Amino acid sequence: MSKERAFVPLNIAVLTVSDSRTEDNDTSGQTLVQRLTDAGHRLAEKAIVPDDIYAIRAIVSRWIADSDVQVIITTGGTGVTGRDGTPEAVEVLLDKQLEGFGEIFRMISYEEIQTSTIQSRALGGVANATLVFSVPGSSGACRTAWDKLISHQLDYRTRPCNFVELMPRLTER
Repeated sequence: MSKERAFVPLNIAVLTVSDSRTEDNDTSGQTLVQRLTDAGHRLAEKAIVPDDIYAIRAIVSRWIADSDVQVIITTGGTGVTGRDGTPEAVEVLLDKQLEGFGEIFRMISYEEIQTSTIQSRALGGVANATLVFSVPGSSGACRTAWDKLISHQLDYRTRPCNFVELMPRLTER
C-alpha cells in the first residue's frame, strides 16, 4: 500500500560550458532553467564558463562545497574535440560515478540522433552529497536529458525509487 508523496523542490545549479555562448544566446542553459523551474525546483545559480578544465572545475567545486546546492547540471563540453573537457573537469571531483546515467542517456539519444550519440560523453555522479550531471551542449540534448531521465530521478514521487529519497543518506560513511 502506498501513499501519494508530495513534491520536494530541490536547489539546482546550471553551468553552460562554451567559448561562444552568452546569456542572450545560451539556449541550452535557458532550456534547463525553464524545465527545472517549470517542474517546481529552484534555480540555485546559473553561470557560463569557457571550455577550460580548470575554470569548469572551479565553479563545479564551489557548488559541490555549497550545502545549499543539491544538484548541478552542466551542459556542453562533453564531445570529443580538443576543447571538450567537461568530463575530465568533473570526473575527478566525484565521490561516486553513476555509469548508468551516461549509458541510458546515450540509449535514449540513439532513438533521436542515431549513431551520432556515440560522440557524447555524458556522465553523472555524486560529490559531497551533491548530484552532478553533465550533458551535451545542444538544447535538444538538454531536453532529452531533463525530460526523459533527470526530471524523473529528481522527483520524490517517482517509484520505485529516486535520488530525492536517497539524499539524506548520501553522506553516510
